Amino acid sequence: MAPDFTLPGATRYGLLKDPVKLSDYRGSTVVVAFFPKARTKG
Repeated sequence: MAPDFTLPGATRYGLLKDPVKLSDYRGSTVVVAFFPKARTKG
């Protein structure tokens, strides 16, 4: 089990207004995807 954390949420259209907390999805399967070059010139 992962510790609770908060991240800025995003969709293909931009950042979400409110950050996303892992604890909001307790009891569900969660996949965190990290794309380091997304929205950069790299």
